[in-house]
Amino acid sequence: MEIVATGADRDLLLELKGELDHHGARDAMREMELAIDAALPRRLVLDLAGVTFMDSSGIALILRAQQRMGLLDGSLLVRSVPPQARRVLDAAGISRLVTIQ
Repeated sequence: MEIVATGADRDLLLELKGELDHHGARDAMREMELAIDAALPRRLVLDLAGVTFMDSSGIALILRAQQRMGLLDGSLLVRSVPPQARRVLDAAGISRLVTIQ
């Protein structure tokens, strides 16, 4: 799992690439938290276009991002979700908690 972080004007974009499974999610969560702590963004965008596989570990990462942004009084947007990952998110009802574009 690779994360590319880009920040500007209190916006933080994290582009996730690779498999977001049990093994990849642990490192991805740590990288995400470091990027959030460094930028203290008002808005976090998780771009999942490069995610080739996602399981429930990806849900945990998204919920952790939502929690961290809540502590910062910020917002979270999840975008460019591939079909397989979208099925996982839909099955868990994540769209009721997080904005998905």
